[in-house]
Order: sequence, then C-alpha cells, then structure tokens
Amino acid sequence: MAIKRLGRVPVWQQIAQELRTSIFDGSYPPGAQLPTEVELTERYEVARNTVRQALSALVNEGLVVSARPRGYFVRDRRPIHYRPQEEFRRKPRSPEMDAFLTEHSATGRVPRQTIEVAIVDPPNDVRKRLQLAKGEPAVVRRRVRYLDGEPFNTNDSYYPLRLVQETEIMRPDDIARGANQVLSEAGYPQVRALDEFYIRMPTPDEARRLDVGPGTPVAYHVCTGYVEDGTPVRVVLNVLPGDRHVITYERSRPETDEDGS
Repeated sequence: MAIKRLGRVPVWQQIAQELRTSIFDGSYPPGAQLPTEVELTERYEVARNTVRQALSALVNEGLVVSARPRGYFVRDRRPIHYRPQEEFRRKPRSPEMDAFLTEHSATGRVPRQTIEVAIVDPPNDVRKRLQLAKGEPAVVRRRVRYLDGEPFNTNDSYYPLRLVQETEIMRPDDIARGANQVLSEAGYPQVRALDEFYIRMPTPDEARRLDVGPGTPVAYHVCTGYVEDGTPVRVVLNVLPGDRHVITYERSRPETDEDGS
C-alpha cells in the first residue's frame, strides 16, 4: 500500500509514526522483530533509503535496536524509578553492596557498578556550588551503574579534599553505609540538600559512558548537600538517560492549623 502523504510531513516520518504507534499499542511487543527493510519497502511502496530513515529514527529514540543482519527488534524497555528523596534514608548494611546494588538485586536484575576516584580541579559549576577557592582541589568518585549489562546512569560525587582525604571516600570501593554517613562521621552531617534538574541532550562524554543513542535526551540532576551552618560539603552530578528512568518524587501534605492556614 502506498502511504498517504500528509501535507509537508516527510514520508519517512509518517512511516516511523505508524511503526511507533504499533509498538506503543502492543502490536509489536518487546523483543518482537519488525518487518524487514525489504518488506517495509514493498508495504509502503517507497525507496529503501526512506525506510532506513524511519527505522533509524526509532533506533535513535530508543524504541528499537538494530541487530544486523537479522533486522530490527523492539527494545525491551524496563526503566527504573529514580527517587532523589531516598538519599538520606538509612542505607543497607550489606558489606558487599550499596543501596543501588541491593535494591535492584531484589528485583531479579543483575546490577553492578564501576568506581573511579581522583583528585581533580573541579568544573567551574561544581567549584561555585562547593564554594572552593581558585586552585583548591576536590575529590571525585565517578560511578557508572549497570543493570543486566546495560549502563543505566552515572553518578559523579565531588567533595572538598580537605574534608575527606583521610576517609573511605578516597578509596574506589563500595561504601555500604553510604558516603553521607562517612561525611557525618568526619564531622560534616548534612541536614539538607538542594536538587536541580535539567533536561538536555548528552555531551559526547556522557553519551560514551552511557552508550546513549544520538536522539536520546538525559536528565541532569545536580544535588548539593549542606551542613547545619549552610556550608556545602558535597555536589553530585547524576546523568539519567530518558529512556531508562522514571523520576519519582513522593510528597506529603504539611500539617496545618485548625483554621486551615
């Protein structure tokens, strides 16, 4: 069947939309193979390059994966719930795992993470948030978190070197009780955190670390932790691919006076 042209909308976009709709309505469930390029070319009576444009768009959106020479398959998208408000809750005491590993092991998925630690001259935005003097070094713990072999997010935590240089934060190992507890034991208990979210396209380095396709946006979460007197002691940069996360906040209604004020 020749596809009906809709105004100035390119034919490849119309084909992509039809396939997208079929994926969303379950006609092509996760793991299903899409029709081949030859089959789609014959179905829509278009050039093969037009079909490839449509399929490439779906690949870039994270809806399908290309498994040449077998063809294109609907991606089994199993996003995780990202809950920033859980940061200050009690961490698991397992000596082998941090909160991320413990939580997702319980769901039957296979989590792992890589950790690198370095003393660095931090980026300007981190320096400003930590209120560091020019030239003052910071320590960064860079983590990439994986589920079932797929990179799901990055978590880069920055600390003033002078605060943590004698602590476990300097070692590239899991900290079962959490870095927040380590900071508290060092005399810097955090009492509040400021969360900032930015939605944008990934940088080349972020795309490399997370294996993100060219059409997939990310949520960039910046968390700054403060002690009682308002001094910032930690800045965390989280990068969350949009096709792998649902950001979940839980809120409760504050108590009010009897008059409703």
